[in-house]
Amino acid sequence: MTMAWIWGALMIISTVFGVISGNAHELGTAALDGAKAAVELCIGIGGVTCLWTGVMEIFEKSGVMAKIARFLKPVISRLFPGKISDKASKAISANISANLLGLGNAATPLGIAAARELADGDTATDSLCMLVVLNTASIQLIPTTAAALRSAYDAQTPFEIIPAVWFTSILSVTAGVIAAMVFRKLWKR
Repeated sequence: MTMAWIWGALMIISTVFGVISGNAHELGTAALDGAKAAVELCIGIGGVTCLWTGVMEIFEKSGVMAKIARFLKPVISRLFPGKISDKASKAISANISANLLGLGNAATPLGIAAARELADGDTATDSLCMLVVLNTASIQLIPTTAAALRSAYDAQTPFEIIPAVWFTSILSVTAGVIAAMVFRKLWKR
């Protein structure tokens, strides 16, 4: 609610100063151009998200996700202590796979499904905390959303950021996992 007041105040103040300074025409033009750019951006990102969400659905129906879940099982069992159901393991694997493809928007419902499986009532378990860390600081092999944004703004090579994305995402996941494991051990003392 507070943010609504802040944004409303910013819009009113901007409009008043635009009119007072004699730039009402530019203000109107900027508002329309901004709305147009927002719609174009949403369509671009929506298209990429639809494509990769469809690919993820095909993976699910064809059994590829089950194979990925089996492949990730050793990693998942080390990162997520305790007994994890097959349903939770599949949801975690799907979430990690979506994040690997750079699909944060598609990974969100998968992460929510995994979180529901890992939750213990209103208590955040160690496994749930680790899921939040992995979901927030995910490794991205293919940064599709970032590439879609770069492409929408006419970047000549939208995927040239891949080495930087790999480096930073691996670094952030490593730091997050280490921090989660340290806090897990400290908290149990």
